[in-house]
Amino acid sequence: MSADEHKDNPNTRLVDAVRQVKIAAAERNDVVVDMKEADRARLEILAQELRPVFDDVPADDERFDFAISSGLQPRLWIDATAHVMMGRDRRTYRFVRDTRLGRTVLAEATAVEPVIAAVTTYIAERLHEREMAFAADEMVTYRAGVSQRGPAPDDETEADNAVDSEDAPAEQDATGAEMAPLSRRDRTSVTRMSRTGWLLIGIFVAVAAAVLYFQDVLVP
Repeated sequence: MSADEHKDNPNTRLVDAVRQVKIAAAERNDVVVDMKEADRARLEILAQELRPVFDDVPADDERFDFAISSGLQPRLWIDATAHVMMGRDRRTYRFVRDTRLGRTVLAEATAVEPVIAAVTTYIAERLHEREMAFAADEMVTYRAGVSQRGPAPDDETEADNAVDSEDAPAEQDATGAEMAPLSRRDRTSVTRMSRTGWLLIGIFVAVAAAVLYFQDVLVP
């Protein structure tokens, strides 16, 4: 087959086209890989500068990640919502945070110093929020000689107890010893029982009187 026939063959032209596509794709992949590696290298430099700050965070605080994720867009994650990534120019650091209202840019600079300051401030704010949450759950007194006590009784309870103590008469048992005064509930129960007893006695007397009256009237 001559050179002209080789060029005119459709299969040959298709093979050449596929080869060119593969070469172009490989070149693009090389560019993407190079860009990804460049972004990751810059983020690693930032992470090294922030390592003293990361080391000062309590180990039991699980809110922070401090890790670089892989993928087409490497990111230095501070926590679940905040991270640092490179801008489109591959030279600008962008410290952003995802919120319910969208993404917020906390800092953006080509130098690492402003981004380091912004990340440090953000971590300090999160730690302060944690301390405030713990402080809200605890109440500590610094007065000497004062111990933690339960909730004080309200005014109504104190007034009821005072009335019960003042109004309750001292009772005596069979030996003449003074007994503790009855509570308001006990005195109320005794009063109700007394009233019920007198009512039953009155009913019994009335029925007996009526029976005697009818006997005198009906019996000749």
